Amino acid sequence: MARVTVWYDGGCPLCRREIAAMRRLDRRGRIAFVDVDRNDGGSCPIDRAALLARFHAREGGVMLSGAAAFAAMWRAIPLLRPLGLLARHRPVLALLEQGYRLFLRARPTLQRWARH
Repeated sequence: MARVTVWYDGGCPLCRREIAAMRRLDRRGRIAFVDVDRNDGGSCPIDRAALLARFHAREGGVMLSGAAAFAAMWRAIPLLRPLGLLARHRPVLALLEQGYRLFLRARPTLQRWARH
């Protein structure tokens, strides 16, 4: 049974690559992956546009977005769990969130490059 649900943009080549890597690492099947591009978001209580704008996950009934959502996904994967646990510290999570926001600004350009 999945412990974490992850909503991702299946229309984004970068996102597809990252999720493919996470699926390979999730050997215990603890993550349920929902492709928002092909789905209405499933049982997520968040608007589809919001799901496509930022990475979201649900862990233990709590909705998370951005770096916190990535950290939840990492905690479900034994190899990445230490990084996910480290992200529970506010200064670490704040740093990861800053990096994620920089990525979001660069994402359109990176997507164009990844498509070619």
